Amino acid sequence: MECRVLGSRCAGTGAQILGKTGSATPCGKAPSFTSFTGSTKHEQNLHGNGKPLQLAGSGYTRLVNRSPVLKRQWNLAARSSSANVCTTFDDAMVVSSDAVEEKIGVLLLNLGGPETLDDVQPFLFNLFADPDIIRLPRLFRFLQRPLAKLISTFRAPKSKEGYASIGGGSPLRKITDEQANALKIALEKKKLHANIYVGMRYWYPFTEEAIDQIKKDRITKLVVLPLYPQYSISTSGSSIRVLQDIVKEDSYLSGLPISIIESWYQRDGYVKSMADLIEKELSIFSNPEEVMIFFSAHGVPLTYVEDAGDPYRDQMEDCIALIMGELRSRGILNSHTLAYQSRVGPVQWLKPYTDEVLLELGQKGVKSLLAVPVSFVSEHIETLEEIDMEYKELALESGIENWGRVPALGCTSSFISDLADAVVEALPTASSLTRKPNNTGSDMDVMQYLTKMFFGSILAFVLLLSPRLISVFRNTML
Repeated sequence: MECRVLGSRCAGTGAQILGKTGSATPCGKAPSFTSFTGSTKHEQNLHGNGKPLQLAGSGYTRLVNRSPVLKRQWNLAARSSSANVCTTFDDAMVVSSDAVEEKIGVLLLNLGGPETLDDVQPFLFNLFADPDIIRLPRLFRFLQRPLAKLISTFRAPKSKEGYASIGGGSPLRKITDEQANALKIALEKKKLHANIYVGMRYWYPFTEEAIDQIKKDRITKLVVLPLYPQYSISTSGSSIRVLQDIVKEDSYLSGLPISIIESWYQRDGYVKSMADLIEKELSIFSNPEEVMIFFSAHGVPLTYVEDAGDPYRDQMEDCIALIMGELRSRGILNSHTLAYQSRVGPVQWLKPYTDEVLLELGQKGVKSLLAVPVSFVSEHIETLEEIDMEYKELALESGIENWGRVPALGCTSSFISDLADAVVEALPTASSLTRKPNNTGSDMDVMQYLTKMFFGSILAFVLLLSPRLISVFRNTML
């Protein structure tokens, strides 16, 4: 994810249409599927605490920000990719002829990232205006956009420095285009012709652009594949809710069979691909058996997990256990640890924190460390700048002498091949979303609305116009 929430970095890629191809290794464990029947599985099912997962806030707009930089017409036909195909695949699973006759679409979802330094501030605005990123009490939801403007304005200079250090923009869109091309090839080799679309949450090409092209292409069945191995409210959940809002308002889309692969970290193909990369990087060290394997995952505020029922932490811990289990089956018995990066602001995030763990490992005498970015399948600012620059420098200063880093999966053939298998497996579960009439009974009465506006306006005045509070806020965020 290419942004640091509330100062962290999140990135993805946008709406594009791509073409054909594929084949793969045998399918692994089944991913988490959602048939699009009105709400996501996490909204329908009960978790261990007996409470249904509540995805944050409602009220998405088609485009959160339309600043001058963003006033490109978003309902353009999705942009075609010029990226070269990354890899080739061997023939394996074959899809039935019935599936080939349908007009299949695959929508890859990601966060998006600024492509130039001028894009940074409006990108951050779109990020922080998302109620799944900054979760305000319902009474103060109307402050979402002013608060997003304030935070993005303060954060932009520091974020620009980070993007400048990796070439002046996010590489996520280019990499995601390459992954889409590779996935098309993998599917074609399975005798499944599919149009591949890329939709970004916070930058071009937006999810809305991809959906417009899906409608123009008259797709008859759609598989939605978020490019996040683990599910979180702030990543897959946010993108899926935007998709739901669009579908519910559209008669064509509401009748379109859709299947969502909510998470896929548990698939054998993903687990083995990660183990392959770790094993390869370990072999570079002079004493591989002495290397500590250091998994660094993007963090989320603790309240997401404890109050909103986000399954992210549980899925992440399960993911690490699966990868380490695969490594042990190969005779690799290195010690390992998991930490969470990219925290920002005064609230508590998932622990332990990556920077604090690096200091502790140095103090304990760990001399060789292999960093593994486990939340990400593409290189972006959190791998290229935060891990490769900030955390590497901190590790070396803390006494760690030998540093290595596992690359993101990118277009690794075994990984792309397994994603193709996941798409094929998801097709039979696709179902239509039934449109529901608007519920006017839940509208606020006039007095309730005026009360909220009154107290909310006081808070807005204090927050946005008090120089002292702004100064404190600036120091906290920067």
